[in-house]
Amino acid sequence: MTTHFPNRDQPPDTPICVVEDDPTVLRAISWLLAAEGYDILGFSLPQEFLTHVSTNNVPLVVLDVWMEGMSGLEVQTRLRAISPTTKVIIMTANADPATRSQAEAGGVAAFFVKPFDTDSFVQAIAAMVGRRKPARVP
Repeated sequence: MTTHFPNRDQPPDTPICVVEDDPTVLRAISWLLAAEGYDILGFSLPQEFLTHVSTNNVPLVVLDVWMEGMSGLEVQTRLRAISPTTKVIIMTANADPATRSQAEAGGVAAFFVKPFDTDSFVQAIAAMVGRRKPARVP
């Protein structure tokens, strides 16, 4: 299932993608980023995201690690072959050092353990998309 949280201030052809199979977490992350002024495209199925990125520009993706059918680390590996310039943020509820190490070896731009500090998360997003200070939507 794909969910779109549009924002008028961001070009509509470059949404930040969020891939998370838990609908509550997907909504929360998407709403958080939309409130910060980002155009968000959410995916609950990793394969739907990979299909999307094969034909669309995706500057940044936020990936959960533990998802049904395909892990975020596997998505990260496949993404590198499809779109090597897409920046990846990994989020996980498991602070396993091996998972972090594998994500870092795959070129992850940032790694967050849930629950994470939302200010740090938003600042990481802003840095990766070239915003000095996130623009909050009134």
